[in-house]
Amino acid sequence: MKLNELPEKITACAYQEHCPTRLVLNRIADKWTVLVMILLKEETKRFSELKREIEGISQKMLTQTLRGLERDGLISRTVYPTVPPHVEYALTPLGHTLKDLLYTIKTWSEANIEAVLKAQMAYDGLNGKS
Repeated sequence: MKLNELPEKITACAYQEHCPTRLVLNRIADKWTVLVMILLKEETKRFSELKREIEGISQKMLTQTLRGLERDGLISRTVYPTVPPHVEYALTPLGHTLKDLLYTIKTWSEANIEAVLKAQMAYDGLNGKS
C-alpha cells in the first residue's frame, strides 16, 4: 500500500489493537476537542475567540487541537488575506455529524458532576486516600 492510498476495504473494530478507529476515539475523547467543537457548533470563530472562551487552554494546546481536528476533517480553517491575517474555524459537514453527541457528553458531565465527586470522595475514603 502506498502512503497516500487507502486499502480497498477498511475493517473497523475499535477493540482490535491496530484499528484506525482508535485514532478517532482518541481525538473525540479529548476534553479540548469536545470544548472546541461545541463552541463551533453554531458559528465560526477566530483563534482568539476560542482561546478567550476556553479557560485554561494554552495557545500551544489550542493550536494542536485545531490542527488535529482540521487534519481529521472535522473543522475547516479559512484564512482571509488581510494584515494581519484573519483566520476563522468552522465545523465541516463531518464535524456537524458529531457536534450533538459531544454536546450531550458535556451536558451529562455538567449535570452529574456532583454525583461523580461524591463517588470519588467515597472511593478515596474507603481506600485510604486523603
